[in-house]
Amino acid sequence: MPFIEVTLVEGRSPQQLRALISGLTSAAVEAVGAPRDSVRVVLREVPATHFAAGDVTIAERVTLAEVSEIPPVPEREVSDVR
Repeated sequence: MPFIEVTLVEGRSPQQLRALISGLTSAAVEAVGAPRDSVRVVLREVPATHFAAGDVTIAERVTLAEVSEIPPVPEREVSDVR
């Protein structure tokens, strides 16, 4: 029974989260031949203020990028906050 856990910055729509669950389930079925109904997926959403890399939170990176104090966050990370 594959068990997939994903932690991501909150802010995605229910439709996006549902699509992620479907995609992960399909990937597990295809990759390891697991029966679809045996695949478990847990999504954990955290605030941008609680997700950091290099001692800088995602929220701080977005704010600082707006005033050009640090390199901009790649667009895919910025969209994570919205």
